[in-house]
Amino acid sequence: MLTYKQSGVDIDEGNRAVDLIKGKIKSTYDNNVIGDLGNFSGLYSLKDFTSMKEPVLLSSTDGVGTKLKLAQMMDKHDTVGIDLVAMCVNDLICQGAKPLFFLDYIATGNLVAEQVEQIVGGIADGCKMAECALIGGETAEMPGMYSDDEYDLAGFSVGIADKEKIVSGQNVKCGDVLIGISSSGVHSNGYSFIRKIFLDTYNYKLDQYIEELGMTLGEALLTPTKIYVKLVLELMKHHEIKAIAHITGGGVIENIPRVIPKGLGIDINKNSWDKPAIFNMIEGFNAIDERELHKSFNMGIGLVLIVNKEDAANVSNFINNRENDISIDSKYDELLKDKAYIIGNVVDTHEGVNLC
Repeated sequence: MLTYKQSGVDIDEGNRAVDLIKGKIKSTYDNNVIGDLGNFSGLYSLKDFTSMKEPVLLSSTDGVGTKLKLAQMMDKHDTVGIDLVAMCVNDLICQGAKPLFFLDYIATGNLVAEQVEQIVGGIADGCKMAECALIGGETAEMPGMYSDDEYDLAGFSVGIADKEKIVSGQNVKCGDVLIGISSSGVHSNGYSFIRKIFLDTYNYKLDQYIEELGMTLGEALLTPTKIYVKLVLELMKHHEIKAIAHITGGGVIENIPRVIPKGLGIDINKNSWDKPAIFNMIEGFNAIDERELHKSFNMGIGLVLIVNKEDAANVSNFINNRENDISIDSKYDELLKDKAYIIGNVVDTHEGVNLC
């Protein structure tokens, strides 16, 4: 007799994966989560937000991209879940939204329960950093669509903001100041280019220890994306933030103009911040045009805030003197530290971004 398992789909293994991840998922729940695992949809109450004059729901979706290929090559799957959450919730807070809940989608050619446990463990850690609940997900075993060692991830997040407090960028003006907040490394963009540079062109190995990185190349490249949610929400309680840009694909060149009015431009002092060692290494190859670098990678700045000139010093000091009280795991301590730099200003003499 034919069975579903003979076609490559093991329902029992899927059920075993669910058993392994239950505790990690529930560890992200807050008092607004309704019900339990196993429902056909996730339920989340908005009872804590009745004080808002006009509550608005905001949503975002993203993936991890070809960074997953490196995770699969290294057989290390416990950090890419953080990347998945970060790429979604960092977009939400660009408009000042508090993330409420998160859903994940895992597609694989061959479901291995322990691998799913590692991935979802990372997603749970990311949700804790973002202070949102993981209330649903889907794991799809699709032999023939993916090879046995391949998987892909997609994430979906929903947040809330009071309409009158949404960060829109519409009040940005000439003379405003850009504050750049440190990235943890390459984050989750440009990994096709990363593989072209390190693996194809210069023939590095992922397990190769690099003195200037203080770790193997693979470890450096799998450093998770920073999550800026708690920082931005705290800042908004004390300071006026006029615009926020998440520096993802397109770098500072393409992402900052998205959040300022037409007719204005940006001057950025490209030497005004400390770069993670991985970017110094890339620059050291002298093989990539400067503007191409800042268009392909974050180059050490993961988030940009635009504030009034008079507020810039206070905002920077707030960030640099802040202590993060989120306790996830000691191995993520560096990931939770933020460093602020004044990196440029808004001008009316040109549009786009000028690297000075």
